[in-house]
Amino acid sequence: MFYEPKDGHGLPHNPFNAVVTPRPIGWISSRDADGRDNLAPYSFFNAVAYVPPQVMFASTSGKADRGDTKDSVGNIRETGVFCVNIVEYAMRDAMNVTSASLPREVDEFERAGLEKAECETVACARVVGAPASLECRMTQIVQLEGETNWMVLGEVTGVHLRDDCMVDGRFDITRYQPLTRLGYRDYARIADLFSLKRPDD
Repeated sequence: MFYEPKDGHGLPHNPFNAVVTPRPIGWISSRDADGRDNLAPYSFFNAVAYVPPQVMFASTSGKADRGDTKDSVGNIRETGVFCVNIVEYAMRDAMNVTSASLPREVDEFERAGLEKAECETVACARVVGAPASLECRMTQIVQLEGETNWMVLGEVTGVHLRDDCMVDGRFDITRYQPLTRLGYRDYARIADLFSLKRPDD
């Protein structure tokens, strides 16, 4: 099968996000200028640089009370900071609760029954108990092709690592099993690892 996206795929469901998998989930916490907290998952998320450490996430739709975007991007426009919380398999249901489209004044931490704590380097909340949280200073918001497609880039200014995930000086993802997004409504967890040595090592 071959198709050009501009012509449509002719399938019952769009295969694009099933092709680019698995995708890590950035559970983005943000705060608006009035001090209201927000938490939402984004599977268009990844790390993009080591020095300084930088991450990105993309938002691809809008909502009536935010116009051309959603609460996360709207809040980051106002305050310039955010936090990426890593989602473990055990938190899958809470993560799913926070994916609902809700009025901007609703606190998803409270809706999902999640404890929050203040970040250390930015004025934002983080998910207590997350395997890792990356405090970020927004560096750029880039408008992508399409009316509601925005990419947010941030420099990581603080890193929280859960103690039980540290094994012999390494952050061991098998201790929490990262939740990943697949296509459609499918997810997976990472539990098994293998290593490959690079030819030039």
